[in-house]
Amino acid sequence: MRRMSQGKLWRVSISTLPASPRTGQARLAWLDALRGIGALAVVAEHMLPWYMPWARPYWFSLGVYGIFVFFLVSGYIIPASLERHGDVRAFWVSRVFRLYPLYLAVAATVLALSWWVPVRPAVSRDGAAVAGHATMLLDVAGVAGVADTMWTLSYEMVFYLLVTALFMLRWHDRSGLLAMLFAAGSVVVGLVMSRAVLGGGWVAYTSCAVFAAGLTCLITGRFRRTAGYVLGVMALVMLVLNSRVPWLGVAVVALMFAGTAIYRWERGEGGLWPVAVTAALVGLAPVWAIMSGWWWVEPDVWITTIVLAAATFAGGMALRGRRVPRLPAWLGLISYSLYLVHHPLLKYFSELTGDLRRSPVPLQIAMAALATALVLGVSALTYRWVERPMQSLGRRLARPRA
Repeated sequence: MRRMSQGKLWRVSISTLPASPRTGQARLAWLDALRGIGALAVVAEHMLPWYMPWARPYWFSLGVYGIFVFFLVSGYIIPASLERHGDVRAFWVSRVFRLYPLYLAVAATVLALSWWVPVRPAVSRDGAAVAGHATMLLDVAGVAGVADTMWTLSYEMVFYLLVTALFMLRWHDRSGLLAMLFAAGSVVVGLVMSRAVLGGGWVAYTSCAVFAAGLTCLITGRFRRTAGYVLGVMALVMLVLNSRVPWLGVAVVALMFAGTAIYRWERGEGGLWPVAVTAALVGLAPVWAIMSGWWWVEPDVWITTIVLAAATFAGGMALRGRRVPRLPAWLGLISYSLYLVHHPLLKYFSELTGDLRRSPVPLQIAMAALATALVLGVSALTYRWVERPMQSLGRRLARPRA
């Protein structure tokens, strides 16, 4: 991968996307902007109930909307990155150095400050929790994350493992079909499963051992193809049988493959109708699901949220040839930091300010603004001192070996 100049460092966060010289900068910028929008929506979802409860919308879910935008972007760019380079080793080296350094830093910080703000009770105090965090397969391994937002990384990792196996099988170009199959699967799973079928710490221990051995093979090249297939099968089994909310986990992966199908359509390699079918099926998934009692999966709220996420992604695509303002691009640059650090920071901030839900509105607004500034500032610092150096190291190590 070519080096980035200092003036274009904001492009790093999705620098793996294949792009022509003529349109590359604009294409990267609109995706970064979408990530920034998604991250801010998740921050707002966690901030408003405690700082400005009167401002929280209930006709759609801000948090689910932001997560869906993230997942569509991941679906659009991750397979494209792997296909462009055709190098499984480089892909996984870059992913490890992209995701793990900040993830581990946030986990360590939460644990170090647990004497002040205790880790939530849902996190088990045993080796299974350590094993689950080591793989990032938290939500499909039956392990709660030490930071609340870490659960979505489970489905990112499942998607990476599935895409790797499909790439090795040369089935990676069947994105539309895969999106529809997973979407239909979310409906069926919702009808027949109310909770995870597997259970117990052995799931986390076993998946950790298989993941460690498989990732070693993918990076070193020994038994790479076999390892890719085994990891893909493991990811699929854990997704369907052990997601914390089974139908939701399968639906999330369907949306990511829908993002890939959009990428295929843009390249003239497929139509958009599989995306429409996927959206319709995912919209129906919670209607008859056994486990669907939350306000954000009520049909009107759920469908509105999906439509807004799709409209946001479509709007970004429509403007992808135009110059993106610096602020949205910068928010996209720090979006991973923003996503991971904001929830612990808000807990610490609330510990200092106390309960603001019944405070005067001007004070609520002032404290929300201060908390937002704190989150943005710390996210910028963690990007500068944790993410960016590790990404650079990952790119150097991912270069083809002589």
